[in-house]
Amino acid sequence: MLDSSPRREGNSWALAQALGKGAEEAGHTVDFVRLSDFVRSPLDDCRECRLSDGSCGITDDYERLLFDHVLPADAIVYATPLHWYGMTGRLKSFLDRFFCYTSASSPHTAEVVPGLMHKRAAVLISCEESYRGATLGLEAQFQELTRYLRQDLAGIVVGVGNSRGEVERDPARPLEAAADLGRRLGDAHVTDYRLDTDRPNRVWGPPVEV
Repeated sequence: MLDSSPRREGNSWALAQALGKGAEEAGHTVDFVRLSDFVRSPLDDCRECRLSDGSCGITDDYERLLFDHVLPADAIVYATPLHWYGMTGRLKSFLDRFFCYTSASSPHTAEVVPGLMHKRAAVLISCEESYRGATLGLEAQFQELTRYLRQDLAGIVVGVGNSRGEVERDPARPLEAAADLGRRLGDAHVTDYRLDTDRPNRVWGPPVEV
């Protein structure tokens, strides 16, 4: 669970806590991580800051975050407030710096690339605008990011609120939606068809007789 908000105990954190509770109810172990505790630098020019063996030369705890928390996980939950109609700078830096560990010049590529792929993913967005279009650009970005990483995007929950904890008052009940997504995260049915995909006629399988 990656919370990228610079504000502690904010609305995106409340959404993350709700999803985590649902996931724990389903029997999953949840690892809560605040990106601000690990990521303190954006991506730099790799031609200037790579070490002699090709390793990343940025001196923060990003590598520990990646190897100790992200790669071992079966699923990743990206939690972010809406900043200028996009994700937080901290989360963008986290994603940008995948490059340092997946490029051909990195000594970690063979471990990191397969470790990032084939995970379940979920996105939690808090914002103060109820206008539906406010988060659509970010939602589309996550759809493409997870597709590129070959992660199955199980769902996106948007909660409206500004003051700390205000998302709880959103009449759309995003905390309940986040908890439900957490319960379903491990086995949510994700479909993303191509023209040549071998698929049955039914999305949900045969009808269940009662």
